[in-house]
Amino acid sequence: MIILLRLVQCALLMFAASSGAQNYPVKPIRIIVPYPPGGGTDVVARTLAQKMTEVMGQQVIVDNRPGANSIIGSDLVAKAAPDGYTALITLATHVINPALYAKLPYGPDDHAPVTVLAEYPFVITVHPSLPAKNVKDLVAFAKARPGQLTYASSGNGSGPHLGMELFKNMAGIDVVHVPYKGAGQAMSDLLSGQVPVFLNNFLAGAQMIKAGRLRALAVTSRQRSSVAPDVPTVAESGVPGYVVTGWYGLMLPAATPGPILRALHEGTVKALKSKEVSSRLSNEAAEIVANTPQEFATFLKAESDKWTGVIRKARVRLTE
Repeated sequence: MIILLRLVQCALLMFAASSGAQNYPVKPIRIIVPYPPGGGTDVVARTLAQKMTEVMGQQVIVDNRPGANSIIGSDLVAKAAPDGYTALITLATHVINPALYAKLPYGPDDHAPVTVLAEYPFVITVHPSLPAKNVKDLVAFAKARPGQLTYASSGNGSGPHLGMELFKNMAGIDVVHVPYKGAGQAMSDLLSGQVPVFLNNFLAGAQMIKAGRLRALAVTSRQRSSVAPDVPTVAESGVPGYVVTGWYGLMLPAATPGPILRALHEGTVKALKSKEVSSRLSNEAAEIVANTPQEFATFLKAESDKWTGVIRKARVRLTE
């Protein structure tokens, strides 16, 4: 009798999930952005949400929940009802945080990947006083002065920090890390020449590069950026195989039923490929990806392996 009752309960749950998926969405969808308003992630989320509202037939709302290097917003989604109405836009911090922090309030399997929305390059930027016109010059300069050259980052464990640590490893150089509390402070000291090297979001320094106040040596993506096709990649500039890209991904709570996840994926991809969204992201130097949940899962594994190795070798550790 107990077994029969459990079978009936399972059948009812499956029916409810199937019925919910067929009608999904029937109410507004909330996208959690685990960063403050106004940043790149927020811009992507709001651009996407506006078009998704049209595509999905329900309002898509952006809800900023910043704090603790994206942990607060990520935890909120991990513990949300798995009904497709609470989603998360995340960055590489999703795979970096588990290697940085001794303990997280959610586990590695508490989010379900939907799709990588877009990727964007970083750029290795130097102050004009540094006599390095390209990556080979920079490597040669650093090798001749081990432990003397410094580079800035937007903080310990940030993308610019770990991207430069990977560059150091692959180029075989000893460069000293100078962490700042945010990219703004790092950029200020780069412009003044107090620190000569900074791996930064491409667009953040574009105006200063154009004005000649900074020099762009190479972009970190697989291919040259359409925004600045004259700037070579790091890989083609003497460090083969080096690829570091920032990315935006969409995720749901892990237990979200497959049909609902697929419906959200379909609506997201349709919105991404619209002229309005693709044009805006192109202006931000981002390339649309719109891959499958399975491809996103494979990508996450590769990113996790890469950054965990970099973090261990650099002995970076955050505890809070």
